[in-house]
Amino acid sequence: MHWIDITLVIASIVFVMLFGLKFAHKQDSTNSYFAAGGSVPAWAIGMSIFATLISSVTFLAYPGAAYGGSWILLVQGLMVPIVLVGMIWFIVPLFRKAIKLSTYEYFERRFGFGARLYGSIAFLLTHFSKLGTVFFLVSLAISQFMGWDIYMVIIVIGIAVTFITLIGGMEAVIWMDVIQGFILIVGGIICAALLLFTPEGGPSAVWEVAMRDNMINVGEFHWSFVELTFWVMAINGVFYAIQKYGTDQTIVQRYLTAKDDRSAKRAAYIGVLTSVPVWTLFMFIGTCLYAYYQIEGAEVVAGMKADEVFPYFIAHELPIGVKGLIISALVAGAISSLDSDLNCFAAIGVQDYYVRFRPESSDRQRLVLGRWIVAIAGLASIGIASIYAFWGGEGILGVLFGLYAIFSSGIVGLFLLGLLIKRANKQGLWVGLIACILFTAYAVLTSSKFTIDGEKQILMDLGSWNFTHHKYMLGVYSHLIVFFVGWAASYLFPAPKVDDSLTIYGYLKDRKAAK
Repeated sequence: MHWIDITLVIASIVFVMLFGLKFAHKQDSTNSYFAAGGSVPAWAIGMSIFATLISSVTFLAYPGAAYGGSWILLVQGLMVPIVLVGMIWFIVPLFRKAIKLSTYEYFERRFGFGARLYGSIAFLLTHFSKLGTVFFLVSLAISQFMGWDIYMVIIVIGIAVTFITLIGGMEAVIWMDVIQGFILIVGGIICAALLLFTPEGGPSAVWEVAMRDNMINVGEFHWSFVELTFWVMAINGVFYAIQKYGTDQTIVQRYLTAKDDRSAKRAAYIGVLTSVPVWTLFMFIGTCLYAYYQIEGAEVVAGMKADEVFPYFIAHELPIGVKGLIISALVAGAISSLDSDLNCFAAIGVQDYYVRFRPESSDRQRLVLGRWIVAIAGLASIGIASIYAFWGGEGILGVLFGLYAIFSSGIVGLFLLGLLIKRANKQGLWVGLIACILFTAYAVLTSSKFTIDGEKQILMDLGSWNFTHHKYMLGVYSHLIVFFVGWAASYLFPAPKVDDSLTIYGYLKDRKAAK
């Protein structure tokens, strides 16, 4: 890399750390540290939601998938606005009214402390697995671009992310996400423009190659849950949307940073409606990448894996200065995902555990503990990424959705059960959760292959009774099991006394009364 590109990348990391200092003096309470004092404008919160959803995995994986000939990953994202149009209008007011800080406080108010514990642990496990994956992938890419040792990259980025979150709190996280979100968009547009206009024949030639080789498709439409079809991704996307916007602390916590319900709703819509075009942009980059090398000479990248071609293009085809900007965008994508996770880990640790067991603690004590949790979680993320690097990271992208499904077993089912079924009680819920855990264990053990004595084998081979559906469906089934089994089992126990404000029916009643 040219010294100009190296300077741009280093400057972007230094800027992140200096930016955190700008907000350090405001972080004098848990409300300001975790919820930015409830004063952030809607457009900034929306851009922060967008930047959190668009990680470095998007920057690398989406072009790789499209280069391989499929836009099927986009199907999940397309389900998000469809689902949220029908949900945001009551989910946002529900949480702003029902909780102080933690999403999982709602679970306790509806089903008791056990449900809150289950939800918060599921979040922590899920996001620690995601955090390690994103952190490792971006560090691997940057180390290859820059020629730096991967462990040094992990440490530098880890310190930068931890510093801005530790010093600047949620307000610094949100405004940094705004800047990083724009960098991601600009970086993607520049890459798309170069891929469209650089080849001989320009956009028309690129489009002709893409259409000729059927490079824009969203998977097979036949009805099958065994293969990765359009329907598997569409159904998975529905539950992904509910889980992300209805049960995920990184999103729900941002609702609390808005000044009122209307602003919070607007922020949610901005986040979603910005994410979908950018997901599409990175898919389009992968298709243009394929056409580019078909026109310029496919032998240049012959033998490469699909997800290696875009990094190769960045390293070898981009002009000086632009290369540094694109790699800075890659760093920005990682930081905008990781800083949110660290702040949310601290919020959950303080609100779900410390305040629960030390209700007499002062706000100052809670703030200090929150900072300690950020620092410890930041060091842990450096350790997790280093472990991935030591193992070589083989198959990391492939297991990301699998880990997400396993560690989030039934959370959407739990949420929908509390929201939609007034008859549901905590005893019925736990019957559903136990059934879900047993099913998840069965599905994982009878479908996942482990290396035993140098050979890959199914750990518990039941022959024709093995779980054979696609792994993306595992999370879907777990949510459905919790919902329906929990609903049915609730009739075996006394009917609960439910606060209507914790269900959709209370919201509808209040809305009708207001009209």
